[in-house]
Amino acid sequence: MNHPVSSGFLALLAAAAVALAGCASMEDFATNPEKEKTRKGTGYGAAAGAVVGLLSAGNNPFKSAMIGAAAGALVGGSVGYYQDKQEAKLRQQMAGTGVDVVRTGDNITLDMPGGVTFAFDSSDLNAQFYPVLDKVAATLKEFDKTVIEVAGHTDSVGSDAYNQQLSDKRASSVASYLSSHGVNQTRIVTVGAGESHPVATNDTEDGRAQNRRVEITIVPVTEDSVQKAKQG
Repeated sequence: MNHPVSSGFLALLAAAAVALAGCASMEDFATNPEKEKTRKGTGYGAAAGAVVGLLSAGNNPFKSAMIGAAAGALVGGSVGYYQDKQEAKLRQQMAGTGVDVVRTGDNITLDMPGGVTFAFDSSDLNAQFYPVLDKVAATLKEFDKTVIEVAGHTDSVGSDAYNQQLSDKRASSVASYLSSHGVNQTRIVTVGAGESHPVATNDTEDGRAQNRRVEITIVPVTEDSVQKAKQG
């Protein structure tokens, strides 16, 4: 389910965060000083440490979600304020969990390291991660004037086809959990990116661990974005 990105929506791309190693605790992820070393000078993403952010903008599922949420569109200066409040709440809730909260423009990306979100080589969610996703779901329900992209990413170990399938399944697992906890499914778009969007080198274990991740990008529904979706 890997989609090309429409040029009309490239401004929606989110940036800057990290995903961390596979078998550490959540506290290790939150405090690991090694995570940036692999990225510095590599040129991955927009800058060292950049996440990929929104991948499905301009494609039918994204456009449908945006148009479907048009009745709750935000206007003018209310957009930034709305996302400011949501960002502040998410930062408070995600502190110490290993999940990075990244704000670029009016988009918010949650960068979830695969090593704490999933068992190794599996799309089954770790039970220890349920409380974190519960908080995310509660915030997404409270701030419902948004659409949500859940994107799965892998490292380069294994075949392209296998990694694509695994990334699809992991994105779907997170999306299903959120919808089962009250987030309207029509707001959620999933995309499997496979190994095609690394944020670090795949030549080291630390780099591969950073590439194994799920990104949740939260995009405000605005009159402008709805019009772009309708025209696209």
